[in-house]
Amino acid sequence: MLHEWGQIGILVIIALIFPLGAVVTSWAFQFVGIRPRVPSDPVKEDIYECGLRTEGPTLVQFNFRFYYFALLFVLFDVELVFLFPWAAVLDSYGWRGFIEGLGFIGILGLGILYAWRKRALEWR
Repeated sequence: MLHEWGQIGILVIIALIFPLGAVVTSWAFQFVGIRPRVPSDPVKEDIYECGLRTEGPTLVQFNFRFYYFALLFVLFDVELVFLFPWAAVLDSYGWRGFIEGLGFIGILGLGILYAWRKRALEWR
């Protein structure tokens, strides 16, 4: 068992050496002169936004409701996609498949009711 964990430890060490080695090498090249220091340029540091000057603050607080609503949409949309194959083979499964499908729809309905009860589907 220790032999297996040792192999994983060696892989973790190698995985850390490569990115750290690249960063340290790039930093060291500054002192040798292979990679010269670049003075800051306001044009380079400016935020690119369709060639127009930025108006207002550049860091705007993102409203979590957009993410939450999209996540709920994807969740329920993917669950509904699972109903299409079930409906296509419903005849071959009989009553057992029908009851299992109703159970799935019931769980889906409980999830929608929970989201509705928590007012996750409303724009305040």
